[in-house]
Amino acid sequence: MLRAFSVAYWVFIAITCPIFYVGAVIVAMLAWPFDRRRVLLHLYTSVWAVSYIWLNPLWRLRVSGRAALPWRGPAVLVANHASLIDIIALFAVFHPFKWVSKREIFSVPFIGWNMRLNGYVALRRGDRDSVRHMMATCDRLLAAGSPIMLFPEGSRTPDGTLQRFKDGAFELARRHGVPVFPIAVHGTGRALPKHGMILRDQIDARIEVLPALDPAAFPDLAGLREATRAAIAEALAAAG
Repeated sequence: MLRAFSVAYWVFIAITCPIFYVGAVIVAMLAWPFDRRRVLLHLYTSVWAVSYIWLNPLWRLRVSGRAALPWRGPAVLVANHASLIDIIALFAVFHPFKWVSKREIFSVPFIGWNMRLNGYVALRRGDRDSVRHMMATCDRLLAAGSPIMLFPEGSRTPDGTLQRFKDGAFELARRHGVPVFPIAVHGTGRALPKHGMILRDQIDARIEVLPALDPAAFPDLAGLREATRAAIAEALAAAG
């Protein structure tokens, strides 16, 4: 039963993505003269993404702590990463951030094209030149007032365990003196684990925006990084 439902769900996504993409192009064209940061396009993309959770009768998604995120001004948002579903679930924050995501996704028809249209940031893991380009692009975005969203683990956890955090997000926060917002993503790993495309039973997922961390309150990058990781780990543990 779940296998048949999964096939139907992915077919539904494949059919609707071109339609949503056409809408994204229209929004981008109409908003370009007065919205150079592409905030409206990102919000449209957020509705596009989250609709695939809203329309799934097996999944429930809640967001808490959203009000802590300032609507204006740069920030670094970091979240744990357990599933492909994390990406669409985090759009439910409805905040005008720019994604940092692996380059391969930017080649996916319609979805990847829309990511390029939004001005999200591509990264090829393990490629030093790509990392330097990603950091430089994030520098420009933060300087222009755009928040950025990253997965500091770098890739999805294979077993649900929170992995070691990489330095990039925290280097950016310290260099620009902007707050880091830890975000705990609950329940998505059970919805769609790293290996496999078969959807699971009823899932109650939650996005929990945690209090901001000020880089100036920590003596070095490692202190900020580990405090962020500890905040997310504590929130995940508290949820059981």
